[in-house]
Amino acid sequence: MEFRDIVARRRMVRHFSDEPVDRAVLERIAAVAQRAPSAGFSQGQRLVVVTEPEVRARVAEICHEGEYMKDGFDPWISRCSALFVPCVSERIYHDRYREPDKLQDDATEIEWPIPYWWMDVGCTVMLILLAAVDEGLAAGFAGAPDPNALREALGIPADFAPVGVIPVGHPLPDKRSPSLRRGWRPLDEFLRWEHW
Repeated sequence: MEFRDIVARRRMVRHFSDEPVDRAVLERIAAVAQRAPSAGFSQGQRLVVVTEPEVRARVAEICHEGEYMKDGFDPWISRCSALFVPCVSERIYHDRYREPDKLQDDATEIEWPIPYWWMDVGCTVMLILLAAVDEGLAAGFAGAPDPNALREALGIPADFAPVGVIPVGHPLPDKRSPSLRRGWRPLDEFLRWEHW
């Protein structure tokens, strides 16, 4: 599949069959996600992949799947084949930028104008979403209102922040988000040349 086709087919799916996905496919998706950029090649991103039904059910509870179901969505978090949970460690970035090749002239760590660990884990998320489509699957994204509960349920170390949950699997017809009625903004509103 061409890259533009993958991007065009990517959307947030909220209904999956419980048909399993081969572990090798999940590993290929993870291997693509590992190629996300990271400031200073810090590589502070990590993934937890959950396939066990009982653990998926616990994660779905943490992500308030019941609230989605009240809004007419299917149990898309608990019923998918796998959940990808991207995490990032700010500490790893600070540690990296305290190494000799990254220190400033005064031997101090840079002042971070932007917390680039969030940008980098966002790239990880997007690569998972696109890699799922490339594998003939679909994916969605659910926020984790209580990251600490998610961290505890999955044994994620304290210095890693889970940024959400990405259900991956074989898509079924689903209820589309009502927000899609807004449509895409025109390109000339999104894009600026040379200055704002």
